[in-house]
Amino acid sequence: MEKAHRSKLQRRFGKHLKHARVICLDIPDDYAFMQPELVALLEKRVGAYLP
Repeated sequence: MEKAHRSKLQRRFGKHLKHARVICLDIPDDYAFMQPELVALLEKRVGAYLP
């Protein structure tokens, strides 16, 4: 995650993120909304963090 993105998250949601873990999935912003390839990539990357 870029430093600028982390800073923006802290400014906007700081008190809510105080005890939260922020994870960067390293997915480029090259996909259309609900594009099947994006959905598959999200399922693959997020799966490790969800029960």
